Amino acid sequence: MWLLILERFIYFFNGFRSYKHALKANWINRAERDSWNAEQIREAMISRAGMRLNTNLSLINVMVALCPLLGLLGTVTGMIEVFDVMAITGTGSARSMASGVSKATIPTMAGMVGALSGVFASTYLQRKAKREVELLQDSMVLDH
Repeated sequence: MWLLILERFIYFFNGFRSYKHALKANWINRAERDSWNAEQIREAMISRAGMRLNTNLSLINVMVALCPLLGLLGTVTGMIEVFDVMAITGTGSARSMASGVSKATIPTMAGMVGALSGVFASTYLQRKAKREVELLQDSMVLDH
């Protein structure tokens, strides 16, 4: 998840700039910018840019949603270990159950930390993509 988020940040702040400048230059160098065909070409260019900006954002959202679930899975495995210790030792001493309890709580915490930080990064990337598309639409003006 974090590798995909890092890749998107790098693309937004490095890769997309050159692509955006190339699109603008291509639009400015067009001979005619006032026909229906020119408007459709402009929309296609903006749509392609939007697709490039939104690449992997859905996958990031899915991974963010899975983080708490994976944390709960870790909790279940830790609790199974606690019950195994209780079954082996009989009454269950606190020392023997402590490792299972820690194995039950740490994955939950890690899943929540990953999900919360991922939500902030994902929301920022979605807003940034939307804003970049809007700026591109404003900069590629039709001649009427």
